[in-house]
Amino acid sequence: MATEIHVNGAATSSDWQDRYYHVDQILDRPGPRTDPSFLAGDEVKDFLRNKCKILVIGAGGLGCEILANLALTGFKDIHLIDMDTIDISNLNRQFLFRPADVGRPKAIVAAEYVMKRVPGVKVTPYYGKIQDKDDDYYMQFNLVICGLDSVEARRWINATLVNLVDSENPESLKPLIDGGTEGFKGQARVILPTVSSCYECSLDMLNKPTTFPICTIANTPRLPEHCIEWASVLEWPRVRGDEKLDTDDPEHIGWLYSIAVARAKEFKIEGVTWSLTQGVVKNVIPAIASTNAIIAASCCNEAFKIATSSAAYLNNYFMLIGTEGVYSYTFEHEKRDHCPVCGGEALEMSISRDWTVEQLIELLTERQTIQIKKPSLATPEKPIYFQQPPQLEESTRPNLEKKVSELVPDGGEVVVTASSLPFSLSLIITYT
Repeated sequence: MATEIHVNGAATSSDWQDRYYHVDQILDRPGPRTDPSFLAGDEVKDFLRNKCKILVIGAGGLGCEILANLALTGFKDIHLIDMDTIDISNLNRQFLFRPADVGRPKAIVAAEYVMKRVPGVKVTPYYGKIQDKDDDYYMQFNLVICGLDSVEARRWINATLVNLVDSENPESLKPLIDGGTEGFKGQARVILPTVSSCYECSLDMLNKPTTFPICTIANTPRLPEHCIEWASVLEWPRVRGDEKLDTDDPEHIGWLYSIAVARAKEFKIEGVTWSLTQGVVKNVIPAIASTNAIIAASCCNEAFKIATSSAAYLNNYFMLIGTEGVYSYTFEHEKRDHCPVCGGEALEMSISRDWTVEQLIELLTERQTIQIKKPSLATPEKPIYFQQPPQLEESTRPNLEKKVSELVPDGGEVVVTASSLPFSLSLIITYT
């Protein structure tokens, strides 16, 4: 039972004798790899346990592990954002949830569970999107840790934290620790916005999503995945029109599942399941609990080192490969000069004079180093093609069939934006 005692000179009602005995072995004295700014003793312990405010984004398989690790390490002011609700399929690895929690918001349930099991820790949940919060919200944190399964969300928070940095205000630099897993593989990285390589700098390292030819899924399906793609890519827009597919909505997934099952039955294909349907439309890789545990431990280790300066933090990329044995590798990922988020330089792009605007948009969508979904294009003087709002899309739609060379001079600038990303990409167009 928790009693009121004095810890590090401050009275608390939740700490007990020797609660942090093992952690204090690190914080009570400097070590051989200690940062020169490290001040051993009560001051650093007071900052960690009473002043440091940390944001965790994502309360899934990785996020559950991260939350538990942070709480047990001594972080006491944790904020949590997650937009998902608990599905029964989460229970095999997301250990903060129970069958009775199915259907409830992950952020709220995870916060309740951690606060119940670890006395003295305050977890403030937010059930919603990271895009709902403004710059002032993110400015309050000392650290941000991501345990996300979405590339778009990572790109958004990365750009937001880079944009926060004010060279005259050192407190505006918020270290970002990003963790990710894919089956038996995982990675953890430390991003110091504007100082080190950012998430956008490494887009070319991502695996391209698996795609299936339209002719195959429309005419000759052979796999259960073909039936699911047919339901989502062809039948959804045909039957439900302009209604946007929400891959987090159980009703939408259920509709796709029933359509895919009927399609599979027609072509005598077995293997269409609810979980496979969810996996295909969300491009989900099966999660491995042990991989989550290792990557979460790495992320929290870096958070502890940054918060306390007790040891040198990761510079700046850690990879784990567990497909054959266990292999790990650490390296420094370098900044990209043409990175649209942290690079500051325009990207030179050489295309054929015969290319249409539509072909340029396809290139921007598919190129590994860019990967902008639904890009809008403009020159400094006029719009070329805008995806939104509908009236502007309609008025600029005729430009899709025009040659880029008719609208942009050789060496001219094209500004690329997307509603899902808080930054713009500047292209310098040359012709071959």
